[in-house]
Amino acid sequence: MSDLHIRPATHTDIVAVLRFWREAAEGTSISDDHDGVARLISRDPEALILAERDGVLAGTVIAGFDGWRCSAYRLAVHPDHRRRGIASALMKAAEQRFAALGGRRIDAMVLEANERAHHTWASAGYHREDRWRRWVKPLNGAGSAEQPHGA
Repeated sequence: MSDLHIRPATHTDIVAVLRFWREAAEGTSISDDHDGVARLISRDPEALILAERDGVLAGTVIAGFDGWRCSAYRLAVHPDHRRRGIASALMKAAEQRFAALGGRRIDAMVLEANERAHHTWASAGYHREDRWRRWVKPLNGAGSAEQPHGA
């Protein structure tokens, strides 16, 4: 994995990240636009973590911490780069970030139908929490047809 570079995203990465998610991520979100990603990077510059191989974006994860909960979103690896440890490297980077911030538990948003993601998260020691369900409400008429976040 020495040729893999893990780093936080910057504003100059936004267009590439959005293009990458269209190719590599499962599902879409009402926040999958330039303004949504820009807000994330402005508010928490370390939250959107990128994995690059030979200068090419190969994977992403959002490791958000609000001071109370650690939340992982948008773990995605490009199909051409899967099964090479990139998801594991991204999850390790997210876990290290959360530990450094004092986090105690990570909640991961994983699409119900994404079996590949279920295996990825389970192999990393995560388990499904069946006692909870996600409830959502779009704000300011932002759209009522939000699709769940990807793995």
